[in-house]
Amino acid sequence: MKYLVTGAAGFIGFHVVEKLCQEGHVVIGIDNLNDYYDVNLKQARLNTLSPLTQFTFIKLDLSNREGIANLFANEKFDKVIHLAAQAGVRYSIDNPMAYADSNLVGHLTILEGCRHNNVKHLVYASSSSVYGLNSKIPFSTADSVDHPISLYAATKKSNELMSHTYSHLYNVPTTGLRFFTVYGPWGRPDMALFKFTKAILEGNEIDIYNNGDMRRDFTYIDDIVEGIIRIKDIIPEVNNDWQVESSSAANSSAPYKIFNIGNGNPVKLMDFVESLENSIGTKAKKNFMPMQAGDVYQTYADVEDLFAITGYKPAMSVKDGVDNFVQWYREFYSVN
Repeated sequence: MKYLVTGAAGFIGFHVVEKLCQEGHVVIGIDNLNDYYDVNLKQARLNTLSPLTQFTFIKLDLSNREGIANLFANEKFDKVIHLAAQAGVRYSIDNPMAYADSNLVGHLTILEGCRHNNVKHLVYASSSSVYGLNSKIPFSTADSVDHPISLYAATKKSNELMSHTYSHLYNVPTTGLRFFTVYGPWGRPDMALFKFTKAILEGNEIDIYNNGDMRRDFTYIDDIVEGIIRIKDIIPEVNNDWQVESSSAANSSAPYKIFNIGNGNPVKLMDFVESLENSIGTKAKKNFMPMQAGDVYQTYADVEDLFAITGYKPAMSVKDGVDNFVQWYREFYSVN
């Protein structure tokens, strides 16, 4: 099939393109290559993909309405995996307009492209951050997510609402995937594992928020990609028996689904740091700080519905995942 992957130079998008090409699909990847983090890392990902003959990269911004419309009209994609977005909870507090352009306008241009070009399935990235003030754990897709605590989370919730509207009005099959703290080789420099590794190797302090009293459902990149690859072939269908009053919010009478993708095993932040220290072979210099605005105390994914429909549960241990990242980091940056 022919796929569009947005955010192809990004952390998750890069790995998804690689996997799709391994399966023999034709893939068009787009990315605006913005400078939210090191563009050289994004370019290195694309350089790694360049030998794949089924892959074509196009530099294009999601907010370019005419450009996106022309891309869909010219390429006639079978399916779309939409992973591009302005990421980062903390960055959204200081730079809110970037999230409106990329996450709201950008998501709408993708929905419009799917609507007008008979795309068979739109799979898109949501986020565990949509659970916001929810305190019931594990986080279930059946739960209400009406109280986000960052603009980033609010835009991801908006993406789910926009997708449902297009599924309902235009019969566009959409599946949203709520990712839980993704980590691994080729990861983003603004995320904890990358920042901690860099600081420890350089002998600098690491900032630990809420004095280390946090838990995260760390999910290895290969597990995320496997979930995406399996879900892309499970196309939501119309369900006339679904009712708002008595059915799950993760489903609909329209061809619309929401799933969590997480490890399903929250890890204490200090245990995560200890795994990193063991992998590097150096104790971290720790700077304990209060909780930051927009952060949540704990994330914990209920992935039973994902397992029920795909037969797959994420399985990578934190120890092995951290080891893999540190090995990649040392090799990529030539650090001993």
